[in-house]
Amino acid sequence: MQKIPLMLAKAGMTLARDVFRGDAPVGMPICGKGTELTDSLIARFENMDVQTVQVEGHPVWEEGERSFEDLVRDMDDRFSKTLNEPLNVMLYDIYKAHLTKSMGGDSDRQAE
Repeated sequence: MQKIPLMLAKAGMTLARDVFRGDAPVGMPICGKGTELTDSLIARFENMDVQTVQVEGHPVWEEGERSFEDLVRDMDDRFSKTLNEPLNVMLYDIYKAHLTKSMGGDSDRQAE
């Protein structure tokens, strides 16, 4: 899941969280989690003062941002000396699953 400015949202992206008017996380949502964005929906959000949306995966890559592969490589290096400990193996698996879910692995990376 990635929080992005509305101006970077593109048709075809899927909302990972409900959207509220003016980004306030209270009240009634104006659009629900799991909704696929369209150009007209993005325009509606702009009219309702929505500044950011949370979308599934990690579709927007910014300059200088580290790739999924780099993050996993760093994690492997950090855990390399302690993977013989069962609790550290569990932590490693949990952290890697979180990275994969939040960053979408390499499969969600769009060509720049």
